[in-house]
Amino acid sequence: MLGSTGSVGVNTLNVLGRHPERYRVYALTASERVVELAQQCRQFTPRYAVILNEKKAAELKRRLCLDGLDTEVLSGLSGLCQVASDSRVDTVMAAIIGAAGLRPTLAAVRAGKKVLLANKESLVMAGPVFMQALVASKAQLLPIDSEHNAIFQCLPYPCGSLDEAGVEKLLLTGSGGPFRTWQIDELEWVTPDQACAHPNWSMGRKISVDSATMMNKGLELIEACYLFHAPAEQIEVLVHPQSIVHSMVQYCDGSLLAQLGNPDMRTPIAHALAFPGRMKSGVRGLDLLAQGRLDFEAPDPERFPCLRLARAAIKSGNSVPTALNAANEVAVAAFLNGELAFTQISTIIERVVSRAKVFELTDLDVVEQVDSNARLLAAQELTRITNEVN
Repeated sequence: MLGSTGSVGVNTLNVLGRHPERYRVYALTASERVVELAQQCRQFTPRYAVILNEKKAAELKRRLCLDGLDTEVLSGLSGLCQVASDSRVDTVMAAIIGAAGLRPTLAAVRAGKKVLLANKESLVMAGPVFMQALVASKAQLLPIDSEHNAIFQCLPYPCGSLDEAGVEKLLLTGSGGPFRTWQIDELEWVTPDQACAHPNWSMGRKISVDSATMMNKGLELIEACYLFHAPAEQIEVLVHPQSIVHSMVQYCDGSLLAQLGNPDMRTPIAHALAFPGRMKSGVRGLDLLAQGRLDFEAPDPERFPCLRLARAAIKSGNSVPTALNAANEVAVAAFLNGELAFTQISTIIERVVSRAKVFELTDLDVVEQVDSNARLLAAQELTRITNEVN
């Protein structure tokens, strides 16, 4: 479990806890949440616990020792990569949010694991490198994001090219977040707590802000291009406020296949864990009569400029999506820290993408250099905006 204390990690352990006869948790990892990680270790008794923050390792060891656990504590990026590629592991849940999840996720792919991908940034940042490693290792990649998991369920398996399968279009749905009906001139005054109050899903703060700007949907569009070998023109984004239809596939014969369910991450997690079978997730079935209606609308480009920026980035290709993702992570962090207005998130991203040099992504070193440079540019733009305001 890469990222066991986050939202996806907690939901994954909830599902695993329902099926102790089927699964054994070998390693749990977290960034710095020692208390939560120690509690998870008490429940699941893994062989390893990894804390990314190396200064927290001693505290974690002390807590596990007091509990009488023989779980071995590792730390740092090397510890994450070690457990992700361990020969005794067959399945890896990649749920570390952001760029921090790239190397351990790629380590799992290169080791030929069954990888449950909840870290969309791995593909956004390093799509060509990631997909080359996937082909070389013959690892199995199963999407966990509800939208990509829905598309996966609506496609034939195994699926060759979309053209061979008769697919005309992939339709990604998104709720539109908490500000879908707000006046655009009101968005400047949005607070972090308001942006994190998603109407349907329970998520971490960073991904909640991405949902509010619809950058999350933009990142998912980029991810879908790589996962399903689809050009951006073949992917449409629809706003669906109820978050019941998780995504759809339109076929050349006029058919439109959709995957529906209550908005609960345990559904795609259980699907991927049990694939190609099915198992109980703990999610109640969807009551269509109680739901009553399903609405769809086109996203407002003025309200959601981040979606436009993401689509332009994947069309440009090479390292542009890498720079886009880095700039977004810096901008969202600044917004959550009260250093940036909500509407200025897209401003920083657009400025960074326009300034960043474009490189061909030949290996992971290039990816990380582009990421680092883009973060420096984003920091510069943040300072510039702060000076403009003052």
